[in-house]
Amino acid sequence: MSAPTPALPAAVLRVQAGQPLLVETFAAWREAARDLLVWGVPPEAITWSSPQAGGDLFSSAPAAAETAPPAFTASVPTKNPPHVPRSLMEMLQSAACCRVPDRWAFLYRVMWRWQQGEHDVQSPADEDGARLNAMVKAVRREEHDMHAYIRFRERPVDAGAPRFVAWYEPRHDVLPQVAQHFVSRMGKVSWMIATPEASVLWDGQSLHNTGPLVGRAEDLDDSGEALWLTYYRSIFNPARLNTAVMQQHITSDRWKNLPEGKIVPHMISEAAMGARKIGQAQAVGQRKGTTIPIAPADAQPERQQPTKLDECRRCELWQFATQAVPGEGPQHAPIMFVGEQPGDQEDLAGHAFIGPAGKLLDQVCDAAGVDRDTIYVTNAVKHFKWEPRGKRRLHKTPAQREVEACHYWLDKELAQVNPTVIVALGATALKSVLRTANVTLKNSLGKPMKVDGRWVVTTYHPSYVLRVPSEEAKREAFSTMVAGLKLAHELLDRPIDAPEPE
Repeated sequence: MSAPTPALPAAVLRVQAGQPLLVETFAAWREAARDLLVWGVPPEAITWSSPQAGGDLFSSAPAAAETAPPAFTASVPTKNPPHVPRSLMEMLQSAACCRVPDRWAFLYRVMWRWQQGEHDVQSPADEDGARLNAMVKAVRREEHDMHAYIRFRERPVDAGAPRFVAWYEPRHDVLPQVAQHFVSRMGKVSWMIATPEASVLWDGQSLHNTGPLVGRAEDLDDSGEALWLTYYRSIFNPARLNTAVMQQHITSDRWKNLPEGKIVPHMISEAAMGARKIGQAQAVGQRKGTTIPIAPADAQPERQQPTKLDECRRCELWQFATQAVPGEGPQHAPIMFVGEQPGDQEDLAGHAFIGPAGKLLDQVCDAAGVDRDTIYVTNAVKHFKWEPRGKRRLHKTPAQREVEACHYWLDKELAQVNPTVIVALGATALKSVLRTANVTLKNSLGKPMKVDGRWVVTTYHPSYVLRVPSEEAKREAFSTMVAGLKLAHELLDRPIDAPEPE
C-alpha cells in the first residue's frame, strides 16, 4: 500500500491558486520559503507581497492577468528540507531589513540558487551575491548610523515614564536590533525610540514593540536642548570646518533630526564670512590677544592608526572589497616588488599576485634567473578597487588620496623587510614609492634611482603585458620586465653610495 500524499502547505496552495504571498517578518518569509523549496516551487512562479503603511495593499501584486506568474502545480515534494549554512542565513536575515520593493522575492531567489547547488550566490563576484552583500552593508551602516545619531531628550520627572525619548527616521528596518543596543547601554532607565513606522519602549525590565506613537521630532519636548546648543556653539572651531567631509559623513536627512542641525547652517555661514580666519568661535575671538592664522592642511583631522590591516579604515575602499590583501614573502627579502593593488582573484583569496598577473610574474622571474620565493611581493594599495560590468568586477585605478592613505602600510612593510632593492611595477607603484606624482613610467624604465638608502628600479606591471594587443608589443614589454628584474638583482652587489651608471 503506497504512503499517503502529504498535504500541501498553505504557501504552496496560495501559489497554485495564483495568489500573492503576504510576508511581514523574516520569520514568516523563512517558513514560507522552506515549504516552497521542499515542493520545488521556482522563483518565477511566486508573487511576494508585504503590507503598506496604514493598509493591506500588496506592494507587488500583479496589475493585470497578463503579468501574473506562470502557473505551478505540485503533487508531491520534490526536494529535501533545505540546509543553509549559518553565514548565509545571517546574511539573509540582515538583508531582509533592507527596504527594497522586491526584497522577499530576491531573498527567495538566493535560497533557490543555493538549493540548486549554485553556492557562489554568496560571493560578491556573483551578480546576486554582490547585491546581497550590498544590502547587508547598507543595513549594517544604518544600524551604525542609528547608534551614532539618535539623540535622547530628557522628560520632566513628574511626566513619568519613559524618562528619555528619541525620534529617528531610519532608511531600513533596523529598529529591533538597535533597541537591543540601547538596552545594554542604558540600564534600567526607561526610554522610547519613535520612528514613522514603529516605536519601541523600554520600561527597565522588558522591551515593548508598538506602532507609531509620535508624528515628528517637534512633538518631543526637551528642556535641556538650549544648554546642549550652547555647549555645541562653544566647541565649534571654524578653522577645522570641512563642509564636504561633514556632508559626506552626515547627510542632510540625518541633520534634520539632530538638535544641532538647527544652528549648523548659521555657523557654516559665519565661518565662510571670516570666522575661519581666527580659528576660534566668535565669542572667544572677540577677546584681546594675537590672531593666529591656521593653515588648512594643519587643521585636517589625523587619519586612523590601526594595528591590523583588516581593521584599516583610512580610506573608503574597505567598504567594497572582500578583504585587505597583505604583502607576502621572506621577512628580510633583498628584493621587494611593489604593484598597484590586488586584483579580483587576490581580493577573494587574500593573497598577493596569484591571478594572471602573478603567473606572468613567475615567468619573468624564471626568464631572469631569479627565484620568486626569495622576493617579497606587495601592493601600493591593499584593497581591491573595482567597478561592476555585468557579473564581473573590473579593475579601477586607485585615486591619489587612496594611495597616500596606504603609505602607512607600505612604510611598515619597508621597515620590517628592509629590502636592498625595490622594483616598482607600473606608474601607480612608482608614484607611491617615490611619494610624488611628478614622475612618469616612460622616463624611469631601466634607470635605477637611490631613494632613502635603497635602490629603486622601475618596470611594467604584469597586467600591462597581458593587455597590450600585438604579440610583438607583448614580447617587448616582457623583455623590459626581465631586464628590469636582472638589473635589480645586479644592484644587490652594488653599494648604494656607488656612482650611478651613465
